[in-house]
Amino acid sequence: MNIIKNILVTDGNSRAALAVTRSLGSKGYKVFVADSAETSLASNSKYCSQSIVYPDPVNNFNEFCSSIKKIVNEFKIDLIIPVTDVCVFPISKLFKDNELNCITPIASDETVSLAANKSKLIKVAEELGVNVPNSQIIESKNDISIDYADITYPIVIKPSRSRVMIDGKWHFTSVTYAKTGEELSTILKNTHQEIYPIILQERVLGNGVGAFYCYKHGKCIAKFAHKRIREKPPSGGVSVLRESVEIDPLIDKHSQLLLSHLNWHGVAMVEYKNDENRGIPYFMEINGRFWGSLQLAIDAGVDFPDHLVSIAKNIEISNAQTYKVGIKTRWLWGDIDLMLMLLFKSGNQLNLPKDYGPKWKVIINILNPFGKNMFYEVLRLSDIKPWLFESKQWIKSLKK
Repeated sequence: MNIIKNILVTDGNSRAALAVTRSLGSKGYKVFVADSAETSLASNSKYCSQSIVYPDPVNNFNEFCSSIKKIVNEFKIDLIIPVTDVCVFPISKLFKDNELNCITPIASDETVSLAANKSKLIKVAEELGVNVPNSQIIESKNDISIDYADITYPIVIKPSRSRVMIDGKWHFTSVTYAKTGEELSTILKNTHQEIYPIILQERVLGNGVGAFYCYKHGKCIAKFAHKRIREKPPSGGVSVLRESVEIDPLIDKHSQLLLSHLNWHGVAMVEYKNDENRGIPYFMEINGRFWGSLQLAIDAGVDFPDHLVSIAKNIEISNAQTYKVGIKTRWLWGDIDLMLMLLFKSGNQLNLPKDYGPKWKVIINILNPFGKNMFYEVLRLSDIKPWLFESKQWIKSLKK
């Protein structure tokens, strides 16, 4: 059994890092929270033993890698848990090159890169018989004159990678929409060549569904599912209120087909859109890292951070695939952001789907602070400082 005492958690300003810190710190591990800022969301937790600053991984890739190596040696880190993609990618490369003297429970560098490439993953999914939306892949700007007639407008324009390295810096991409062929051509022509391939997809109307897994070298150890009740932005984005549900058997089957095919190791979120008209869940992407709503899984009884540590220790995990359904977690300030969007932007500006319903009903639900089996994600009276920190940051953002 591997002995693990000191754990490094990256991306301290993320809600997932806070959930990891609370989980592992409450179990007696010494958790070092690292971020590019001196003070972060997770470093304010009482479960953080020490806050560490590293160079911004978005703009300083090489400096970040050098800093991680120094941190591991200086603080005698036994286990690294990278939380976001911008840290998963360089840390997976460091392990590939045998430059870190510790453990990390993530998939190989090649597997991580494949999972992050949506255009390649779509092809894998189709070969495995997994349902994907009607899609076309535009490999480069030289291909933008092809005929898109077999995809119904509005068309979803989705870069293959959520983050792209250009001139040594990470550039974040986003999903956009085109309502006409002219609008589509304009968007494609104005997209940087390095961001290609671009995926064009039919828009699937329905709730986003996430299936969450922990794997040990291709074997499923734990699983979990939720449904998104409210998202920011409302056309599809980050969930601000979500509820634990039983995993749809077809989603579970397809997710495990994909992850087993990839010989996955560590945690992963497999995303789908549930087409309510056709009754079919369509595969969207795999995120090979912790997800923003991690706290919901922990609240429902699936402690993914603890499972990762057990895998790193080579400890057998049992009874990890059952959990409570009907548990909800709410990201309060994200929900308030959603309310402000609904108040001050039109349905067209927000790209609201036709089945979204009246905005005023959603606003009334947001204003209700209570709910059955509902937890607040950041706001915890037993560990209040992270929420106070987040509240100050949110108020500052309003003044900009």
